[in-house]
Parts: sequence; structure tokens; C-alpha cells
Amino acid sequence: MIDLNKRLLNKKLWQHYQNTEFLFTQTLSSQLSFAIITAHNPKGQILTSCQNRLLDRQLQLAIEKFNRPYRSVIGASQDRTHMEKSWAVAIDKLAAAHLGMKFNQNAIYFVDNNQLALVPCLFSQDEQHQEIIIGEFSPRVKLVSELPDFDY
Repeated sequence: MIDLNKRLLNKKLWQHYQNTEFLFTQTLSSQLSFAIITAHNPKGQILTSCQNRLLDRQLQLAIEKFNRPYRSVIGASQDRTHMEKSWAVAIDKLAAAHLGMKFNQNAIYFVDNNQLALVPCLFSQDEQHQEIIIGEFSPRVKLVSELPDFDY
């Protein structure tokens, strides 16, 4: 029964991930390839603000080691009831997926030529979670004057 409940929860999370919008403070070129990664709420488990801030700082330090351009972004549900601090980083998909696994993330996003892909990290193939192209990235980008200050 627990295994079935876990599968149902994972299926629901996978569907939510496909509806994410991204809050940026400036536009990005549609020609860029980059990953969007968070360290918040590993394995889909909601953590405290303090725990998420600590993991976010650890992720930022790991990203800095790539010596590649990166910037802060917020991944958000369309109704803004759930938001997670994330990072857009110019690394390849494989490196991004490894980073996602290191931070116990179910999945990461990868953008290539304005196409947004959802890439599984911890979700196993037997759970039917395979990389999917969600669609164009640019319509999911919402420009804001500053990133929201929320209790994450």
C-alpha cells in the first residue's frame, strides 16, 4: 500500500512540475542552453525555511565550481501558492542531472533552443518518468522587477 501511495504522489508531483512558471528579473536569450536546478524540498519533502536556505547556499557553492554563468530564478506554481528558489546555470544536461541527484531532487529542467525539458533525477524509469519536452520556455517566463521575498 505504501508503495502505491508513493507512486501516486510521485505521479502527482511529476504533473505539477510540468506546469511550473519561472520568475526572472531580466530576459534570457532564446539561443542559450541552461539548466534550472533547486535544492529546496529534496525528494518532494517540504522542509523548513532554514533547511531550504542552507541547501540553497550549498547548491550555489556547487554551481560556482563550474565557473559558468548563473543567475537566481524562482520556480513557481501558476497560482503562486508554491515557489522555490532555483538557479539557472549554463551547464550541460548530464552535469545538471548529476547536480540534481546530489541535492536529492526528483527532477531538473533543461532549456535548449527555447525548448523546456523536464529531466528526471531521482525518479526511476520503472515509475514511468522519462525526460519529456514540455514545450516552449519563453511563455513560462514571467519578468518581475525583483524576485519575491518569501518564506522558503
